[in-house]
Amino acid sequence: MSENLRHPLKRVRGLGSAKEGVAHWWTQRVTAAALIVLAIWFVSMLLTLLHADFATAHAMLVKPWNAVLMIAFTTTMFWHAVLGLQVVIEDYVHTRWLEVVTLVLIRFLAVLFALACALAVLRVALGG
Repeated sequence: MSENLRHPLKRVRGLGSAKEGVAHWWTQRVTAAALIVLAIWFVSMLLTLLHADFATAHAMLVKPWNAVLMIAFTTTMFWHAVLGLQVVIEDYVHTRWLEVVTLVLIRFLAVLFALACALAVLRVALGG
């Protein structure tokens, strides 16, 4: 039935739904929901450390639960940012090579920064 609703030229070329948009949409919503929970934890931790000294802040991040949540927060934040920027670039960059280069660069930088954040947290948490 839905095959008959497409334009005949699209049927000939095989152009139709990529069936990837729903997964992207759901992933963006799930990361947004996770960021809400993680941001509440992060802000509450920052408020707790508002007038604390370095030793207290260090002791807070050394706790395994806080280190894991900090890594989850930064990783989820970069993942969500990549998903959002991907949509913006796909919608507004109309030169194909520039779109591809920008998407690759954004993903590379997001992975690099997420790894740097995870390494920093692990160094503090493990005393390195």
